[in-house]
Amino acid sequence: MILIKHAEVSQPHYLGIKDILLAGEKIIAIENEIDIKAISNIGIIIIDGTGKKVIPGLIDAHAHIAGAGGEGGPSTRTPEMQLSSMLDGGITTIVGCLGTDGFTRSLESVLMKVKSLKAEGVSAFMYTGSYQVPTPTLLGDVGRDIAMIEEIIGVGEIALSDHRSSCPTTDELIRLVSSARVGGMLGGKSGIANIHMGDAKNPFQPIYDAIEKSELKITQFFPTHCNRNHYIFEDAKVYGRKGYTDLTASSYPYDMENEIKPSKAIVELMASGVPLENITLTSDGNGSLPNFDKDGILTSIDMGLPYSIFKEMIDAVIIEKLPLEKALMVVTSNVAAILKLKNKGKVETGKDADLVILDKEYRISDVIARGQLMTHDYKRLKKGIYE
Repeated sequence: MILIKHAEVSQPHYLGIKDILLAGEKIIAIENEIDIKAISNIGIIIIDGTGKKVIPGLIDAHAHIAGAGGEGGPSTRTPEMQLSSMLDGGITTIVGCLGTDGFTRSLESVLMKVKSLKAEGVSAFMYTGSYQVPTPTLLGDVGRDIAMIEEIIGVGEIALSDHRSSCPTTDELIRLVSSARVGGMLGGKSGIANIHMGDAKNPFQPIYDAIEKSELKITQFFPTHCNRNHYIFEDAKVYGRKGYTDLTASSYPYDMENEIKPSKAIVELMASGVPLENITLTSDGNGSLPNFDKDGILTSIDMGLPYSIFKEMIDAVIIEKLPLEKALMVVTSNVAAILKLKNKGKVETGKDADLVILDKEYRISDVIARGQLMTHDYKRLKKGIYE
């Protein structure tokens, strides 16, 4: 059991100064004062939260946990994600995807990495599929993968409007996303389609075409990289009024000339009429961040870091003056709602015990994942087996 005393709690909505009691993997009580006399004979860890803030553990809904990349040849393949890189960013839940390389990398490796991270103490899920359409699956169909494999919650990242895309037809896209939706219904999951948005002009048109030609709703699509250049960001200001708009944190500042800084993008989307609930922030962690010239030649490549979503969330508070409670939503409750992770995203009785404790300078002092103290007093207590 863990008891956090006298901390300011943001649910993400502000709850005031509270005591929080955790048992097993759940939050079992949030009170003004919790008397520990009755449970003092039980092994209990007490954390003094005086002067500190408790927030939900962050959810990263788009990361390449089993490695990615390769656009510059075999030497540019990125490594697997380490547990410590998640904890350093306050991330307690992550969703992995395959990405560009649906040819030499496998969904089996992503699934086993999901299981590995779960065994190490955090929560992990994944999307079936990759950039390509037809897309790889584990059981022969994306709907079957989603319905029958516990860790799979949707399909993605499917590439659109990009020179690396397989350029699916409207009918192909409809069939793919429809199958994911039905699989989600049968499996009690979101069945959402995570869409890689490329650099082509009018990038959202393939999604609009699929919606117009079918019974699919705009909320069945979860487009990411919506801050990758100025013209896609302007289109996202319209798209996001009805659909979800995901911003990529780790690509900035690698391409400052074209990218919109994520923290700034959040407030600009809100100012343009996009509901805050429709905005999310993901890292693209361990994904490659390639830059290509006008002829499609690779000019540089970097790797995304999970910590970026925490940094940009805090920049939204400090630089953009967005209240912490609103900034938190894009990396906690919004993500949980969109992906139907019902026990995630909020500091609330009955929810999973995924919490982050911040000091007055917004530095992470403690991380609790599934009721386990992973980082305490700025020291990492847990790490991956090969770290």
